Amino acid sequence: MPLLELIPIGTILALLTDQVLQTATAAKDVLIEKESFKALSKYLYDIEPVLKQLQLHELNDTQAVRQALEFLKEDVKKAKDIVDKYKNRARFYLLVRCRNIVREIQDVTRDIGRSLGALSLASTEVLSDLSERMNRIHGEMQKAEFEASQAQIRIVEKLDQGLRERKSDQTFANHMLEEIAKAVGVPIEPSEISEELASLKREKEEAAARKERAEEIFLEQVIELLSHADAAVDQEEIKHHYQRRVQTIENYAPQDESIKPLNSFMCPITRTVMVDPVSLCTGTTCERAAIETWFEFGHAIDPETHQILEEFSLRSNIGLRQSIEEWRELNYCLKIRSAKGKLQSGDDSACANALDQLQDVIKENPICKDWIALEGLIDIILLTVPSSHDRDLKKKALATLTVIVEGHAKNKEKVVEAGGLDHIVICLGRGPDISRAAIELLFELLHDGSRWYKSTCKKLKQLKSSILFLVMLLNNEVRESAEKSEVILWKLCEDDDDTILSAAASSWYKPLIDRLSHGPESSRIYMARSIVKMELIDQNIRLLGDEGAIHPLVELASGNLEAKDSAFSALAKLLSSRDNKRLIAVAGGVPLVIEQISSLRVPSIIVGECCEILENLTSDDGIEFLVDANGMHLALEAIITNLIAMLQNSHYSPNILKPVLLTLLNIYKSDQVISQKAIAAANGVSVIFSLLEDRDRKMQELALKLIYHLSQHEPDGITSFLLDKRLETVVDFLEDGTQCDVQTAATGLLACLQSSEAALNERLIQLNVLPLLMSILNTSNTEAKENVLRALIRFVDPSDVEMQRRVVKLGAYPLFVSILKSGSLTAKARAAALISKLSSSSFTLTVAPVTTGCWCFRAVSFPACEVHGGICDVTSSFCLLKAQALPELIRLLKEHEDATTYESLHAMGTLIQDGSSCRVAKVLHEAGGINPIVDILSWGTPTLKEEALVILEKLFQYREVADFYRAVAKIPLIGLSTKSNENGHLGRRAAQVLLELDRYSKSSSMPLT
Repeated sequence: MPLLELIPIGTILALLTDQVLQTATAAKDVLIEKESFKALSKYLYDIEPVLKQLQLHELNDTQAVRQALEFLKEDVKKAKDIVDKYKNRARFYLLVRCRNIVREIQDVTRDIGRSLGALSLASTEVLSDLSERMNRIHGEMQKAEFEASQAQIRIVEKLDQGLRERKSDQTFANHMLEEIAKAVGVPIEPSEISEELASLKREKEEAAARKERAEEIFLEQVIELLSHADAAVDQEEIKHHYQRRVQTIENYAPQDESIKPLNSFMCPITRTVMVDPVSLCTGTTCERAAIETWFEFGHAIDPETHQILEEFSLRSNIGLRQSIEEWRELNYCLKIRSAKGKLQSGDDSACANALDQLQDVIKENPICKDWIALEGLIDIILLTVPSSHDRDLKKKALATLTVIVEGHAKNKEKVVEAGGLDHIVICLGRGPDISRAAIELLFELLHDGSRWYKSTCKKLKQLKSSILFLVMLLNNEVRESAEKSEVILWKLCEDDDDTILSAAASSWYKPLIDRLSHGPESSRIYMARSIVKMELIDQNIRLLGDEGAIHPLVELASGNLEAKDSAFSALAKLLSSRDNKRLIAVAGGVPLVIEQISSLRVPSIIVGECCEILENLTSDDGIEFLVDANGMHLALEAIITNLIAMLQNSHYSPNILKPVLLTLLNIYKSDQVISQKAIAAANGVSVIFSLLEDRDRKMQELALKLIYHLSQHEPDGITSFLLDKRLETVVDFLEDGTQCDVQTAATGLLACLQSSEAALNERLIQLNVLPLLMSILNTSNTEAKENVLRALIRFVDPSDVEMQRRVVKLGAYPLFVSILKSGSLTAKARAAALISKLSSSSFTLTVAPVTTGCWCFRAVSFPACEVHGGICDVTSSFCLLKAQALPELIRLLKEHEDATTYESLHAMGTLIQDGSSCRVAKVLHEAGGINPIVDILSWGTPTLKEEALVILEKLFQYREVADFYRAVAKIPLIGLSTKSNENGHLGRRAAQVLLELDRYSKSSSMPLT
């Protein structure tokens, strides 16, 4: 203080100002914790002009002022010392000590602020504005709080935790080294890392020289940990070190696998080989952890000699520790040598033992990973994977390789370079145990902590089966295998459209859908086009929809022309699934599709794709999915009107119009009423009929099908649209037996034609329709047969016997009878109606029996028909009996079906004409046909009862018939006749038949049996 009192106040202020300025400038250039040092520098820069102002005001030279300046000078010097201390220190050191550095900066900043405040109080004569300025800076510096960056804090905390847990594995070391180097801007190159670690070692030595034991231990632990990282390893040194150990074990026999430890290696407390031997004041050496625990339990004596300890300091026995480490390393070398021999022996049991040995030595010391690689064991183990037929050995080999490469970049490279990926990928397709070991090894090869090896990923993608096997593992029963497989797949698909498509080809669509949803537009379009090109089965199509492909495709369809083209094409392909139809409806895609076909400005290619979508939407489901995003049905009339308008547009090709016709057909099947009105309103019938003249065969087919369905509900007027050329088209389709649905439509149209037009009949004959109809009746499906039978009605009108004869000569009668036996209900009824028509002509066509002969020859006579009383057969007189139709007609009566019963009664009624009732009664009685007719009175409809009564009335005119059936017929007849008021005409007819039962027949008696 005496020396300071001799220096003028102005000089002190000038020197202090220079010191502040120098410190502020130096603080800006510190590399680590820049923000904290910059803040300190700013405060110092703020102080500098204040000090200069104080010089100008000539402060009073008081003891308080001089003391305040001395405090400020000392604090600024401390700041300068901190800057100098950390300005040129090792970057790794500065990071691991960042929290200490920040704390020092904060403390010195507050000290300077406090000293500045003291100076302000001591300098009361200064101007008020300068005083306020000093007080403001003082306040800010007193409140200043400094923190290390969050990223640096996370690194330091992770490092501290690793040191506490004594982590030494290469994976953790690699990860920590990578984070520290990145944070301080050091490239991860061996030369750079070696220099930084060397700087850390110097810091440790300086701490030891300063007797800062805690700092020394901390830095030693950090150096030990980071030295395990790949980038910190000196491969040449490792190689030379291993070679020295190998030379030593050459003195041991080949069968030796271990060297016994010396007694001096054993801890007297734990009786195990020591790791960190320390010496007591008595000269006894113990394991550090063991002796520390010994002291914690209150022991104050030597654990070996039992001497009382005068002091409890521990000294590292470095020489003994080195000897123990050498002993351990020699044992590692012996075991590695032994394992190599066993692996080369070819014996599965020996190989398994060798693999266990290798895993054990690696667990003891990770350095063995390098030594195993130097010994060439990686290649040998890799060969075991494909060559061994022992599943357990194969699994163990994969597991051992995983241990060898875990956290070891060099060994990973060796496995990949040796072709290991090929062997591993094949193992992915083996059983759960082997695939699990394989995926764990593959996962380890591909990444290290947070870092993925791009070159290895690239090589894996180049293996054709790799993606397929990885996708297969997604459904593996071992959950961990499935999870690792998915992580790998996502990484391989990252920014790689080709790999995404490979995964999709293996039925894993998540990356594709992710790219379709979130990728750039070019990628989204590419994904959509790829869906179009894929070969997809129904299961894949459903899966694409379930995993979310529909919604992004609908969104893409709102984009530019290229986007629309790709999106609509993909949607059209995916709509074979009903679930996907629902999804496109929910996504609001249906109105968008209809908007495209309604616009004249949309290119034909887009229109065609949208028409295909509409076809798929309505296929099997009709109008169910023609809704907006809220589920409200769209205006069906407007849709149909647009579709009809498209059919009239000559610019559209058949490829566009075919889906239009199919959509109309699907809509019509779903809602005939609205469709019929909308088609009529749009003059659609004539438009659709005109397509029968189209040059495209498929267009004709589709038009034919639609016309057929239209004709089922509005048959009138169909004839007027079927002009010559169109009629020929319909007949042409009769000849095509390969398409039953088309043939059915053609026969259905012919069945709708007006039967009263003789000219039309002649035209059909000219077109050779009858043989075609007979052929269809023999071979086609049920609906086509029903249509043929309906169409044949026009050709069997009793007024045109010649036409009937044409039909019969083509073999129609046996076919009709066959259908009575085994056809559908409708077919049976129509066959019975046709037989009725033919039978109506039988009496006219029957030839009277003629007796021939002369005096020298016996007379020859032909048997007369039991019903028609003349010469009958199927071809000439269309005789129902000769055709064996009567038993089948009677059987139909017993089935109690209205339609077949009605037509059967009609057919049987054609047998009863004046003069034949007696013969018919006998035939029906013998055939068992009268009882079923009587039964109709009990179960039939009024119409059927009426028909039955007509026949019974004629049959009961004969006494023998009336007597025989009186008992069974009387009760139902009484029932009908007594309710004549209710039954009206039916009751009166029943009463009339009842009278026939109560009087004798007008004709002569006839034996019934």
